[in-house]
Amino acid sequence: MAYMSEEGYNKLLAELKEMETVQRPEISRQIAEARDKGDLSENSEYDAAKEAQGMLEMKISQLKQIISEAKIIDTTKLDTSSVQILSKVEMKNVKNGMKMVYTIVSESEANLKEGKISVNTPIAQGLLGKKVGDIAEITIPQGKISLEILNITF
Repeated sequence: MAYMSEEGYNKLLAELKEMETVQRPEISRQIAEARDKGDLSENSEYDAAKEAQGMLEMKISQLKQIISEAKIIDTTKLDTSSVQILSKVEMKNVKNGMKMVYTIVSESEANLKEGKISVNTPIAQGLLGKKVGDIAEITIPQGKISLEILNITF
């Protein structure tokens, strides 16, 4: 089961619709066009289009699986006393004083440019359950870091 925001769920639905209504017909058109060119055994366009079709169908299938298992979280009912999924966490690196803000989201919603990290990352795992004022000792690939929780919102 994947917990996600309504916004993230709606993005997945839009992506699925795009794949099924735009990309799938386009690939079918490319296959038909390549088929019309004759001998399929030596037709690289046909092979490429068939491979693209297989990849698209796999992505559609994966997306449908994620959507079917999605559990939308109502953020109005969440508690800000401790870090949990969909929490927006403001924290400070104890060693260098650098402040950062991350929102903990499902794997499918993660986007580091937007400050959204997957609940499955070491940092998110180390923050879960912590309260304001707590210091999370987290092991990351570069070693250990200490992050002080400054604020928790949604």
